[in-house]
Amino acid sequence: MSYENARAKFSVAGLQLPLENQNNLEQLAKEIRSTVKRFPWVDMVVLGELNAYGTDLKHAQSQNGEFEQHFQQLAKALGVWLIPGSYYENAMGGIYNTAPVIDPRGNIVARYRKMFPFFPYEKDVSCGQDFVVFEVPNVGKIGLMICYDQWFPEVSRNLAWMGAEVIICPTLTNTIDRPTELVLAKANATVNQCYFFNINPVGSLGYGQSIVLGPQGETIYQANVGREIIPVEIDFQRVREVRERGLHGLCQTLKSFRDQPIAFPVYQDRRNQGAFSQLGELRVPDSGQKKQND
Repeated sequence: MSYENARAKFSVAGLQLPLENQNNLEQLAKEIRSTVKRFPWVDMVVLGELNAYGTDLKHAQSQNGEFEQHFQQLAKALGVWLIPGSYYENAMGGIYNTAPVIDPRGNIVARYRKMFPFFPYEKDVSCGQDFVVFEVPNVGKIGLMICYDQWFPEVSRNLAWMGAEVIICPTLTNTIDRPTELVLAKANATVNQCYFFNINPVGSLGYGQSIVLGPQGETIYQANVGREIIPVEIDFQRVREVRERGLHGLCQTLKSFRDQPIAFPVYQDRRNQGAFSQLGELRVPDSGQKKQND
């Protein structure tokens, strides 16, 4: 589709909320309603990963269950796009960490299953297989990933390759690697010349510091560690100009990647693990003292 005469501006509100590891559905609905009432120009509301129920697998449910129906009704009532974080989904004999995309009519237009669960800590969760990029009609394309996916540049690059001009990354991080994730968010935005929204809860679920970045890797806003509502107007036309002209008129990264003739060997045969075959099993590390005693 050509976006020559399309609307370029689109507003996304990220909700960094103080949440407990429990059923938070009603609290989230209250916060979403409050956000749309306060900022009626907002087009989309985004929550953090697993915000609705927390991290317990006992809340896993099938598609069209309580989680999806709750937010479908809310999106339709408010007339906004909604990415309500993620939930544990029972599907195909496994449990997936799944984020639905709900349009303003309450329809689910896409579901993204987290490709890289936080192994070895996010136990008994299956890996998603499909990249998700969806289109906001007459506006542009948005890609979706979840938390740990941002550590793997192949994910964000594939989303950009599929046309994503904005990447939404619901996150749940309550560990000391949060500062590193901010660096990764900046890198993902910069190398893919796109907007990047990384929304993390606070309270017992997360350490906050949600961040929104622009297509030149610039920080549009970085939250602190308390409750924050982050409404940001984004400009799809600016993404297209940066990709055309380059970062500060310099790095035309996506064009260079497109025109590079190398077929990177790491992607040709997954059975050949190269030096990675020497890394050992993917498991929770032992303490140094235990290793010494062994």
